[in-house]
This record gives sequence, C-alpha cells and structure tokens, in this order.
Amino acid sequence: MSKPILSIRDLHIHYGAIAALKGVSLDVANGEIVALIGANGAGKTTLMSSICGIPAPRSGSIVYEGEDIAGASSYEAARRGIAIAPEGRRIFPRMSVAENLLMGGWLQTQASQKERMEFVFGLFPRLKERRSQSAGTLSGGEQQMLAIGRALMSKPKLLLLDEPSLGLAPQISRQIFQALAMINRELGLTVLLAEQDAHHALKLASRGYVMVTGNVNLSGSSADLLSDPKVRAAYLEGGRH
Repeated sequence: MSKPILSIRDLHIHYGAIAALKGVSLDVANGEIVALIGANGAGKTTLMSSICGIPAPRSGSIVYEGEDIAGASSYEAARRGIAIAPEGRRIFPRMSVAENLLMGGWLQTQASQKERMEFVFGLFPRLKERRSQSAGTLSGGEQQMLAIGRALMSKPKLLLLDEPSLGLAPQISRQIFQALAMINRELGLTVLLAEQDAHHALKLASRGYVMVTGNVNLSGSSADLLSDPKVRAAYLEGGRH
C-alpha cells in the first residue's frame, strides 16, 4: 500500500456512557477505494462522521495528509478536501437539484461550480433532466445520486460514502457503484465506503475492514474477505456470490 492519505489510530468515541468506537485503527491510501463493512450499529457512521469533525473523539488520532485533524471543525475538514455523502442522504428537499448541488460547491469559484455541475450531470444524467425539480420529489435512487453529486461538487480529495445503497433497488445500486468505480479510475479519487451490502462494497474496493460493535474485527484485501468463511457466514450467505 502507498502512503496513506488517511490514517486512524486507536480512536475512541463515546456518547455519554456509551462507547461507540473502542480503539478503531485503519488506513486509506491515496487513490484507493476502501470498504468498511458491518451490521447496523457497528459504528460505521460514527467513524465516518468523526472524520468530518462531529463527534470529536475522546482519544486517538485522525491523521489526514500528515496532520492530525481529530476534533477539527466540519468546515476545516471540508476546506482540506474531505466530503461526505451521509447516511440518509440529507438533501434539502425544498431546494431544486441544481440548488442542492451548488450547496456542495460553496467553497468553489462560480466558474468552478459550473464546470463541476456539468461533471456531475455527466455522471448522473437523471439529475440533469431534473435540475429544476424540487429534490424532495425525486425517487430514492435519484436522491442518493444527488447526495453523491453534492459531495463531488467540492472537488474532494477524500470522498466518504455512508450506506449509499441503503433502501435502493439492486439495479440502482449497481448504477451508483459503477459511477463510483468510474470516478476512482478516471480521477484517482480516494473513497472510503461504509456499507451493509458487503458483496457490492468488496467487489468495488481493493481492501476492506470489518467492524463489529465499535471496533475493527478483521481486515484484508477484498478478495481475501470475500472468501473468508466468517465474513461469508455473517454478511454474504444467501446473497450474491
């Protein structure tokens, strides 16, 4: 693995008396896709959110491009080139598709915003067709495309995706994963992907981490994890092979 753009060490996060993360460590190299898999409640969302500044860790480090950003603000994370498409999408339902995208490009110049919006429309043509439509009237798949497109508007160096396939039809999920593979291949964009759909996540990623009750229980290449009996039994049996 090349030099990590993101290196997390012994990260502990608590919500009151509840330990959400219990010493998580992981690395993401520049230009790779890394999958973070695990059941609902394993701590994936907490980990992803902490990279963006909320919540702040009790202890441990989040080193991004050589600097520890643990506890830094969300603004600082965005300024440094970290963007997230959060679980549940969190689009602005009363705003149009175009207005939602512009919200994601708030740190860019007007010319850069226009260029980036055309890139997003090329990636997700449905959004171009619906650019003037209220985001709240989009289908679930279109809203997920919008959430990812909004994150891409900032020209991130590190894209965090939290459960992008949640609640979507398999065909739509495949389209989204194909788009992610394309931007990684053509732009070299680094992606950390948190997913309950272990099969699709590991097929897309080069490496993966398995989270169980607030910690990393297993890690390795995607091929090794896909063939691991414990991973197959917990996350793949009865699914796609």
